[in-house]
Amino acid sequence: MLEILMTSDTHVPSIILNDSTTLPAIGFGTYKLNGADGVKAMVQAIESGYRLLDSAVNYENEGAPGKAIRTSAVPREQLRIASKLPGRRYSFDDALVTIEESLYRSQLDYFDLYLLHWPNPSKGQYVEAWSGLVEARKRGWVKSIGVCNFLPEHLEKVIADSGVTPAVNQIELHPYFPQHEQLAWNAGHGIATQSWSPLGRANHLLKDPAIQRIAARLGKTLAQVILRWHHQLGAIALPKASSAERQQENLDIFDFELSEQDMQSIARLASPTGRTRDQDPAFYEEF
Repeated sequence: MLEILMTSDTHVPSIILNDSTTLPAIGFGTYKLNGADGVKAMVQAIESGYRLLDSAVNYENEGAPGKAIRTSAVPREQLRIASKLPGRRYSFDDALVTIEESLYRSQLDYFDLYLLHWPNPSKGQYVEAWSGLVEARKRGWVKSIGVCNFLPEHLEKVIADSGVTPAVNQIELHPYFPQHEQLAWNAGHGIATQSWSPLGRANHLLKDPAIQRIAARLGKTLAQVILRWHHQLGAIALPKASSAERQQENLDIFDFELSEQDMQSIARLASPTGRTRDQDPAFYEEF
């Protein structure tokens, strides 16, 4: 089990990673938040209490978190900024240059977390890319390193090759696709799980009757119930919202608890075909 700490600057607890660094128990997704509007949304998120901003080279917005940090009154050391290496840059040398460029774009001295975005198994480069992240950490460019969308066989290869276990595995995870086996594998190897698309991008999760009943009984929104479900599973959800009201709503999940019956009701929503898109890391690739 991952160790949870209470933090002093917000009401959001922190998770201790396997490299002894920490991440907030909930973060802020920045996909499609770009330019001045993206910066505004990120500054609002920081002011609302978020301390983790999740970006990526392929989001084309790495400059926005950097600008948001410089605009916000919250000290840099209290924030956690993440980015991701795109599959087209998976050679060792390309990985290092790309991380450097990520730092230049964001105008940061270091990233708190840097991830491989997809394993892209047919190309066979993710082990080499991982060695680039290991080197970047040695150079002080990143504090923690991890992966996204890695299956156990991918994780076993990078661990066996490098002797370094990823601190994080960010995967698609929501009540329609809870990934219990992957979640358990990550936890069993000391890897923290982050949830992308935690509210079920482009599906009907936010209208689900079973979750509506739980939300009505608790006096919470559907989104709050779902995000609390993530927390109780031990996953770090990364919801995205542009408005200050929605940002605060998504953050306020630490003052209530779902019962075992609630968790079982949500568990019954799981489906083997619950992915919102056909993005199975065994064959899906993104560059």
